[in-house]
Amino acid sequence: MNSFSAGDSVRIGIVGLGRLGRRHAENLATRVSGARLVAACSPIADERRAARDALGIERLYDTYEAMLADPEVDAVFLVTPTSLHPDQIIAALHAGKHVFCEKPLSLELEACERVVAEAKRFPHLKTLIGFVRRFDASYRDAFEKIRSGRIGKAFMVRSQTCDKNDPDGFFVRFAPTSGGIFLDCSVHDIDLARWLLGNPKPTRVYATGTIALHPGLAESQDVDNGVAIVEFEGGKLAVFYASRTMAHGHDTSTEVIGTAGALNVGRNPRANRVEIADEHGISNECTPTFYERFADAFVTEAQVFVDAVRGNEPLPITLQDALEATRIGIALRESQLSGQAITFDAVPALA
Repeated sequence: MNSFSAGDSVRIGIVGLGRLGRRHAENLATRVSGARLVAACSPIADERRAARDALGIERLYDTYEAMLADPEVDAVFLVTPTSLHPDQIIAALHAGKHVFCEKPLSLELEACERVVAEAKRFPHLKTLIGFVRRFDASYRDAFEKIRSGRIGKAFMVRSQTCDKNDPDGFFVRFAPTSGGIFLDCSVHDIDLARWLLGNPKPTRVYATGTIALHPGLAESQDVDNGVAIVEFEGGKLAVFYASRTMAHGHDTSTEVIGTAGALNVGRNPRANRVEIADEHGISNECTPTFYERFADAFVTEAQVFVDAVRGNEPLPITLQDALEATRIGIALRESQLSGQAITFDAVPALA
């Protein structure tokens, strides 16, 4: 099982058919070479029917255990609540399935460590956590330019994840299980900073935040706008801004500062290249959500996963990378709640 010859497709079962799960399913069914979406799993009957009617999927399951028992499934795509990720990943590995799992790996460090340890027992199986920005063409170009020395030695990252304000407050309802704004939103920026700065170990973090528009977050001790600073070994720094309250749209951008220059990805969150000039000045429309901004990157990450499975090639993101992002995100939340800086002296990074 899981040995692929030239021309073989990876038979994938998707788990979770919510708003992002449906997008992944459409990509796997229509845009990813070498993949065959053969099964779908959801406890919700309407979602299973939609997968059958829209994508022609016939192998439909209402339990994850039943899908894992299907010998016609080579790999699973997990687009499920974060609290389920560790156990679902481990169960898939024990069932002999390759695993793609949406970020983050877990909201708990111990659970991350458990997944890392279990995955080492199955070196022939691939496990990829979906930090999608690493697969975005602009971020990949930035990484290559930094690696080539274009801006000298990179020493600082300023990065933000800012969502368009949702007056219905979906994320307020999500807050009790989200892990807080830094683990939910800034985990992407954390992973980017480590990647772009050469994977340095963190030494100290500080975070703070405020509730600007959504008082319901107070019940979960969360905020709708947060700022964080991460100090890394060797004097490298990262500054993060996360927001749920942008008026203009989804606004993701990252600046990397080096000793001989700087580069910026996404300074203007433009939807396309159209500019409008009128009595208000020159303007452009902005990306409404994270998916429109990273639509192509979601396809690329799925393609990279499938290609790695088919060719038995190493993946560009390790489970250790995912663990480190969670570790820093947890520390940022602790700092935001306590009002104190958190050092990593007592909790050294894993080798």
